[in-house]
Formats: sequence, structure tokens, C-alpha cells
Amino acid sequence: MATLVNPGQGAIPSKITTTARSQGFASLLFRVQDTFDSFFNPQTLCSNRITKTISENSRHWQIDVVFNAERALALQDERDLNSPNAPPKRTEHQIPACVEDIVTAFYVLRRHDLRVGEDIHMVLNDGGESHDVTVEVQTRESIQTPLGTRMAFRLEPKIFGTLYKKKGNLFVWISDDNQRLPLRLKMKISVGSFTGNLKSVTTAPPDHPGEN
Repeated sequence: MATLVNPGQGAIPSKITTTARSQGFASLLFRVQDTFDSFFNPQTLCSNRITKTISENSRHWQIDVVFNAERALALQDERDLNSPNAPPKRTEHQIPACVEDIVTAFYVLRRHDLRVGEDIHMVLNDGGESHDVTVEVQTRESIQTPLGTRMAFRLEPKIFGTLYKKKGNLFVWISDDNQRLPLRLKMKISVGSFTGNLKSVTTAPPDHPGEN
């Protein structure tokens, strides 16, 4: 299940916070409690920074990626939270002037005028090398969600074999309404299939735009 915190419409940068956690029987097999904080420019929709706090079973780590457009670099610090005294693992990669992270990419899709049969292109970076990713708008269908029955566009971002070297498929359902909510995410990889549904949506208070 996931919760989306919408960014405010004021100061730059805006911030998107998403959380994902396992529930029910699945949590007995594989416990997940992940938080992603993404900062981006609401005018250009380019990512400035993403911080990922990952807790999956006994593994706990934090990854901070800063996208420095002036230096054309993605600067990543990865910390093992089980070893707090260990120095972070630091890497640098060249980037173009504008990239999306894995969270802002969803916001870009929400802002797009979706049409079945259309391909959307964007540059994605998850801390390593940047990749041109194609997103197919495959169909429009009715789905059951924790937010009720919604009409949604089903999209397939072609991230496997490009952004990630593993084989698999990722599908995203975005609501066909003014909210353009990312209602569902389904990933199929070699070890199995994983599905996440949007559970709730909140909006940053108007007197503190962009802060959550």
C-alpha cells in the first residue's frame, strides 16, 4: 500500500513524499517500509534531489541522490543504517541538464495529456547512469482501488533492460480524471509479482507550500 503527499504550488523546490509498506500475509514473508522524498522544480519538472529510506526485512539503508545541473552530475551517497559508523558509499555519474527520478517521473506522467497508443519519453536517473525511457499508454480501463472504482490509463514504462538490467515488466495505472492519481503499480520480475495500490492522498497546507 502507498500514500501520496502532493507538493504545494508555491516556493521552489516542491517536495513529493511517497511511502510503501507491506500489509497482511505478505508482511509476514517480506516486511517493507520504504519512504521516498523527492524535491523538484515545479516549473521545469526536473528533479533536484531524492532521498530513499529503505527498510526491507533486516536490511536498512538510506540513499541520497543530488542532481547538480550546474556540474552535470548525479551525486549519490549510500549509507548502511545497520552500520551507522561506516562511511557512506559515494558515486558520481554524468547527467543531462534535466532528469527525472523514480518519483517525479510519476508526476510528469500525471501532468501529461494521456492518449491510448501514445508513447511518452523521459530521461530517468536512479543514482547511476541516466537512461532514455519510453512509456507506453496501452489502454483505458475500470479498476477497483482502495479509493473506489476508477477509470484509469494503464501505462508500461520500459525501465527493464534500460534503467534496470534485470528482466521484467512494470505497469502503472493513472486515473482518468482531473486528479490524475497513480492508483496502482504492478511489477513482474523473475522472483514473482508485486502490486501496490494507492491508499490515500493528502495535500501540503497552503500556508506552507512544498513542505510536508
